Amino acid sequence: MSATQSVYNGSEPFPRTESAPDLRPQGWQVAATAAIVAFPFLAVLLAGWVLWGQLIGPVDVALAVMLYAVTCLGVTVGFHRCLTHHSFTATRTLRIVLAVTGSMTFQGDVISWVATHRRHHDFTDRPGDPHSPFRYGTTLRGQLRGLTHAHVGWLFTSDLTPADRYAPDLVADRDMRRVSAAFPALCVLSLALPLGLGWAIGGTLHDALTALIWAGLVRVAALQHVTWSVNSLCHMIGERPFRTRRHDRATNLWPLALLSFGESWHNLHHADPTCARHGVDRRQIDLSAAVIHLFERAGWATDAHWPSPARVEGHRL
Repeated sequence: MSATQSVYNGSEPFPRTESAPDLRPQGWQVAATAAIVAFPFLAVLLAGWVLWGQLIGPVDVALAVMLYAVTCLGVTVGFHRCLTHHSFTATRTLRIVLAVTGSMTFQGDVISWVATHRRHHDFTDRPGDPHSPFRYGTTLRGQLRGLTHAHVGWLFTSDLTPADRYAPDLVADRDMRRVSAAFPALCVLSLALPLGLGWAIGGTLHDALTALIWAGLVRVAALQHVTWSVNSLCHMIGERPFRTRRHDRATNLWPLALLSFGESWHNLHHADPTCARHGVDRRQIDLSAAVIHLFERAGWATDAHWPSPARVEGHRL
């Protein structure tokens, strides 16, 4: 722990560390990030043109729900609970499938995603955290600015997380290196699938375009912002029934539970990061945990770290 971190009091802005000109992101990096973040919103304008006077079709809805579920599980079960925290052990085939589907969410390659999230846990809500909403202090202005930073602003900084330090296990894994290198192609596949399925099912260019909009662009944008809301809102709004480390303000935010497949039970997750279930209290829906149970029954997952009553109560305030 550095001297700067040791004196952090939990309310002051984080020390500025990336203001030097040589640490600022290059123009192409900003442009690439902006394209990944902003392009799904073009779906709204495109939808107005393509669907003017028409209704969205059942095929579009079905494809959007299916692809949202598959790619969301790639992030929640694959990137997060399996690869980042080792909440369970997956077979080689399942690891690869989850890494591929998680990459189709346009949230970054698997190795970078895991490294960034592990760093977030190492420095939660204190200097070193790549996306804390308390980066600019706890004043109203600071928190509003921090909320923007935690949600999407951190993507535009040059504060990169070294994979060799935070994800050496994935760097050493040939399968994960290949999936990581294939990230651009997997993003293309994420949009090509709904386009092709829409055309194959509907038989017209119009059907292909509406599927691309709703099951491609809108689905990507929705899932991105659900994930980023866990980074931002789930550290500022909600309940904190479980004990976390000093300065760690992770919360449980129930309105996001269904859309995030259980990831917004964030307080328990930060209290017990390796736990395979995040929603541990009554009526806390955790679809990701349910899927891990199914993987266990199929023999594709082993050594899952399920919460026992004693384990849960040991973390409760």
